[in-house]
Amino acid sequence: MAELKTKANDGDVDAFLAAVLDEGQRADAAKLLSIFKEITGEQPKMWGTAMVGFGQYHYKSERSSQEGDWLLTGFSPRKVATTLYLTTGFEMKGELLEKLGKHRLGKGCLYIKHLSDVDEKVLRDLIKTSFEEMKRVTAAK
Repeated sequence: MAELKTKANDGDVDAFLAAVLDEGQRADAAKLLSIFKEITGEQPKMWGTAMVGFGQYHYKSERSSQEGDWLLTGFSPRKVATTLYLTTGFEMKGELLEKLGKHRLGKGCLYIKHLSDVDEKVLRDLIKTSFEEMKRVTAAK
């Protein structure tokens, strides 16, 4: 079994975010840091070299022998867009997503170019809902 490369570590979250090259994305990352801290009540932790995570849980795949720890929620200011890791199903959040504004979706990721492109209240609702669902689901295991 291959070892998961992305793990929580003692990297400096503030230094990582301060090093974001694009000024607008750096400002968005600072705002997201504040939002995630407020909503989750968790302290941020670096995951790998480019992800800021809040909370964690242990998983074990039913389809493979892989297991490990993963963040409950978080974000990463990537070159193309900021990635938000909201790992609970987007299919159940269609109404919120319709109100969010300009975004793209991946399997467990929400991609946003600029925070100004989205409704902050709706984004907060999505983060809160995802975080609470992940806490509930992982506590039940």
